[in-house]
Amino acid sequence: MNVSRRLVQLAATLLTNPFAANFLDGRLYRGGLKNFCAPGLNCWSCPAAAFSCPIGALQTGSFYAAGYTLLVGLLLGRAVCGFLCPFGLFQELLNKIPSPKKFLPRPLTRVKYFVLITFVLILPAALPLSQPTFCEFICPAGTLEAGLPLIAAHEEFRRVLGSLFALKMFVLVAVIVACVVVHRFFCRVLCPLGAIYGLLNRYSFWQLKYSAQACVDCGRCKKVCPLDLDPTKEFASAECVRCGRCVDSCPSCALQQKVSAN
Repeated sequence: MNVSRRLVQLAATLLTNPFAANFLDGRLYRGGLKNFCAPGLNCWSCPAAAFSCPIGALQTGSFYAAGYTLLVGLLLGRAVCGFLCPFGLFQELLNKIPSPKKFLPRPLTRVKYFVLITFVLILPAALPLSQPTFCEFICPAGTLEAGLPLIAAHEEFRRVLGSLFALKMFVLVAVIVACVVVHRFFCRVLCPLGAIYGLLNRYSFWQLKYSAQACVDCGRCKKVCPLDLDPTKEFASAECVRCGRCVDSCPSCALQQKVSAN
């Protein structure tokens, strides 16, 4: 599963970002595909991006973005995070850097729901012109995929850098460091898209199924879970990204990934 999942992640990243040549001069693709959202977190302003980001679109009050995100969440849940999100892939690669790995306290995983409610739903609606507050003040994916490439390509942007860019760079660097020592730190703590898909994880068609009758209580699944879950008890957890490591480690096939209606 790990090799095939990595190939899917790479393919999804390339398919949602096919205009890599635009990085050379900082141009943005503005064609018709930008009317549609990518399933994962992928900045609209990234020079390579073909699609819009669902979180960016949600902040404008787009009913299409809301419906699309709910539909994708009901179909796949957080499998989107595990298979289709370019920034999820980036986090996993960061975590492969040799370093002491840290345990993430469970209460921190609730912060992303506060980020979703405050910076994606409340503040953009309360401020004039639906200001995209999550994109503007927090999103490290936007800084990495759009901010840095555009600044590198456009001297006029570099001349007007200020405190806001300094704040965004601080967030990006902090997230990068945290992802090196904690598996998918941003995904688990700050990502509002992960929060939406997490709420739908239990009801999605893509499910992790557990059979208590087949389980031999060996504990292997818990040892290999990169998100510190116990798959025998938390197979429907909002934090599970369906990476499949627990399924691969199970000697009795007590855990399986299936597409089924609940």
